[in-house]
Amino acid sequence: MNEIINNVSKNENITFNNELINEVILHSSNRNSDELKRLIDDLHPADLADLLTFLDSEQRSFVLSILDEEKYTDVLAELDDTIIDETIQKLEDKKVVKSISEMETDDAVNLIESLEPEAQKKILDQVPPAEREIFEESLNYPEDSAGRRMQKEFVSMPDFWSVGQAIDYLREESDLPEHFFEIFIVDPLNKPLGSVSVSKVLRSARNIQISNILDDSPKFIKASMDQEEAALLFEQYSLVSAGVVDDQNRLIGRITADDIVWVLQEEAEEDILRLGGVFETEMNQSVIKSTQNRFVWLFLNLLTAILASIVISFFDASIEKMVALAVLMPIIASMGGNAGTQTLTLTVRSLAIKELVDKNRKKVFAKEISISILNGIIFAILTSVAVIIWFNDLSLAIIVGAAMILNIFSAGLFGFIIPYSLNYFKIDPALASSVFVTTVTDVFGFLSFLGLASIFLF
Repeated sequence: MNEIINNVSKNENITFNNELINEVILHSSNRNSDELKRLIDDLHPADLADLLTFLDSEQRSFVLSILDEEKYTDVLAELDDTIIDETIQKLEDKKVVKSISEMETDDAVNLIESLEPEAQKKILDQVPPAEREIFEESLNYPEDSAGRRMQKEFVSMPDFWSVGQAIDYLREESDLPEHFFEIFIVDPLNKPLGSVSVSKVLRSARNIQISNILDDSPKFIKASMDQEEAALLFEQYSLVSAGVVDDQNRLIGRITADDIVWVLQEEAEEDILRLGGVFETEMNQSVIKSTQNRFVWLFLNLLTAILASIVISFFDASIEKMVALAVLMPIIASMGGNAGTQTLTLTVRSLAIKELVDKNRKKVFAKEISISILNGIIFAILTSVAVIIWFNDLSLAIIVGAAMILNIFSAGLFGFIIPYSLNYFKIDPALASSVFVTTVTDVFGFLSFLGLASIFLF
């Protein structure tokens, strides 16, 4: 038992095992296949796929070349999206095509869609026509839709069959998915009537008709539905799998919980990275490409910083008269920025998981404004006391307190309004909100603080 636990622990922590990574890099560079096999033979395909992200394309291709066909296919299916195109270009087309044909359709489509258009066409042209048609059908659905994530392999049968006929079919039919949890019951037009779990079929008497034990109100997902919405359905109804239907309501595939776990992870990573203006693919991109990706974001930040500086320049005479204003400006701006980020993060998350909708937007908005006002008052008192102790100036302390209230209030206001408005206009709030919120809090913070100081102190 201890040996099993140790092996599992080793595999789970593959990305942190520096000694193993260094050995694999060394032996793959030296083309030492015997030592490589010793190191990687016991690794799960998912762990080996993670390990490959630490290697360059030449090293990856050599590691893959020494694998048997089954493991080769399994590792390709687990490859990180960011290295698929670079890796496939170094492999034999014939082996890649054969592996794609052996994969479940969702894994094959994920691999194909991660390729550049030219490489994608080259691979698809070599896939047998029947399979190519299946892959192209999935690829015709919008990116990040349920149609891209679905498996085309599923089990269906008519409702007039008996349990005995269903069991015999499952035992005798060779062309079935390797794993499945439910059987879809369809009419002659292949439109779903319901579904029945495999366990329920096995526990029922052979003479009972399938129509008598099916669940006639299961959840089916439109192929055109966004994958994030499909994931929310799985979460809402605790689904293990769900059928996928086309626009004519015909059953064309299924999505399983493992696909949804991948979707949730991908969407969460995407939102976090977009808030920082970076892309998931950057870990495996060149310095030049990563620099190009970040340039637009940084340039936009530069423009907003210039805008804030212009606001400050309007009050240069006031700053010259009282150096304390320059000392205190960063405090006002920083508190507004942090408060805005808190509201922004909560709003973006609520929009992403559909917790913020038209019915409750006023309630959520009122709550955020109330929190902003309360925090503004609390920190106005704290900073005012600090200013009195620091500069021994009651008037300046009152100005700082008032500016703090106004800026934290504006942070809460725009931290909600900006992402909500972007979402309303079908713009990803995670991508653009932070720049606008930071700009507003900086500009409003400087304007309120320096404006009040100019009016009441000079």
